[in-house]
Amino acid sequence: MLKLPLKKYNHNYSNMDCHKIIKTLKHKHFIKVSNKGNWFEDGAAIYAKEIKDNIFLLFVILKDIEIENIQALIAHFDCFGSIGLKEPEQIMFHLSIKDKEDLHYFEKYLKISDN
Repeated sequence: MLKLPLKKYNHNYSNMDCHKIIKTLKHKHFIKVSNKGNWFEDGAAIYAKEIKDNIFLLFVILKDIEIENIQALIAHFDCFGSIGLKEPEQIMFHLSIKDKEDLHYFEKYLKISDN
């Protein structure tokens, strides 16, 4: 079983940034998925959006909602219902958002993917 390294880092970011990210994800039609499996750490919030047949863009946020605890993935699952229950069949992209620079790339990606 693969556990993503959702670690805490010693950066000073506000919870407001993360709340802004969650609001943006909801606005971009991401769906919050229940974390009932053991692939993601307990307390992780999973937001998913299908971008191609069974290919999903995922954002995983730890329960304490700090910006340094966000993981972005593009992964292939056998179906939407498998997210949060099983490991993906394939991970095609993984970004660990640890600082403002990573957040900048994340925001840029969300703007590009909307076009």
